[in-house]
Amino acid sequence: MFTMSKSVSLITLGCARNEVDSEELAARIEAAGWRLGEDDPDVVVVNTCGFIDSAKKDSIDTLLAAADSGAKVVAAGCMAERYGNELAEALPEASAVISFDDYTEIGDRLDDVLAGKSLKPHTPRDRRTLLPISPVERSAAKAAIPGHGELPAGLAPASGPRVLRKRLDESPVASLKLASGCDRRCSFCAIPAFRGAYVSRDPEELVAEADWLAHRGVRELVLVSENSTSYGKDLGDLRALEKLLPRLAATEGVERVRVSYLQPAELRPGLLDVIAGTEGVAPYFDLSFQHASGTVLRRMRRFGDPRRFLDLLDGIRAKAPEAGVRSNFIVGFPGETDAEFAELVGFLQEARLDVIGVFGYSDEDGTEAATLPGKLQQEVVDERVRVLTELAEELTAQRAEERIGTELDVLIEEDLGDGGYEGRAAHQGPEVDGSVTVQGIGLVPGQIVRAIAVDAEGVDLIARIKASP
Repeated sequence: MFTMSKSVSLITLGCARNEVDSEELAARIEAAGWRLGEDDPDVVVVNTCGFIDSAKKDSIDTLLAAADSGAKVVAAGCMAERYGNELAEALPEASAVISFDDYTEIGDRLDDVLAGKSLKPHTPRDRRTLLPISPVERSAAKAAIPGHGELPAGLAPASGPRVLRKRLDESPVASLKLASGCDRRCSFCAIPAFRGAYVSRDPEELVAEADWLAHRGVRELVLVSENSTSYGKDLGDLRALEKLLPRLAATEGVERVRVSYLQPAELRPGLLDVIAGTEGVAPYFDLSFQHASGTVLRRMRRFGDPRRFLDLLDGIRAKAPEAGVRSNFIVGFPGETDAEFAELVGFLQEARLDVIGVFGYSDEDGTEAATLPGKLQQEVVDERVRVLTELAEELTAQRAEERIGTELDVLIEEDLGDGGYEGRAAHQGPEVDGSVTVQGIGLVPGQIVRAIAVDAEGVDLIARIKASP
């Protein structure tokens, strides 16, 4: 019997959480009989990002470029979820705009698109009210999280870890999604409205997935969620992450576990101790400061001030002197005064952060901040972005120079040729935190080597293999 060949290309934009969603989608797509990764596909699925204006523009540009290829185009991901029928009306080039709720039946949706059927786009809903978060109702909530439906038959043996995921690259680093959604109500952020309430994944499910990844060559796990410090709250266990980290680090084949997206106000002393002092857990703190001025933070519906943040950094470095610390900051928030901006500048000059991301404020649909008075002129926002970016580049380069002469555990990721290898040390997160170029012979991706930093170029380090005693 002749079966029509069906091919699909999957493009992922945005954060590491989207990358995990794409691998879960890929598993479902392949289980439905589609071929992945074709150069001339029948359908292109774009897993979009809808976080800030620049990400939304990138998503639109990617969708239009995919349509120009002649393939049918499906918009998925955060932007598709957030705007739904509005996006479909504005982008007739897309054959379909699908919701998170379509993920469990993605094969059927692609079959319909290939057959030329018209799919009615969804009307966006505020998902904060859709996901139950009580422990009693968690089984119902899990089905609403991308990738958490029943595993398609034949995708994995019934006796094995029922991991709904297909690796899309051969990197020795992979993200592991702790949870979906967010319960915080930051005034500038729309994520809870389209990602839903915070729902933690079951610890046993995470341990099984970690083992599955390790058997596929993964040596570093990066734990991701909208807020990793919230993990376990809906399970009735505030120490769930502290208990989970040693278990993940003990997974055979896993050399390093890294936690990302930590809220400073929720970084409990016990969790700090586990991250700073557990073998196999990177002493790495991705802290979501967003600003330093206490008055700005209160308008953001967040907590903290320069002194509290500096005390937190002192506590981290007392436990792990070589810990890596990164953060992002929003400048030009409504009402931000010269004095409040100066507070942020002063904080950064004292904080000695390894990586500093700087973003100019822009209104986000449906957020409280969009309605606040005191909006700054765009030229003022742009100038503050410029000033803080230049300062950040100077400060992070100085921090990298401070690491010259220190010993690093470098996970090798790529052979650059001519005796050079690119990797990352424990203080460097994937893709956004710089890298280490190691000079050596016969190294292979996935290997962790002991090296000594001998030079710095911006946030990047150059190192040589430490000689055996």
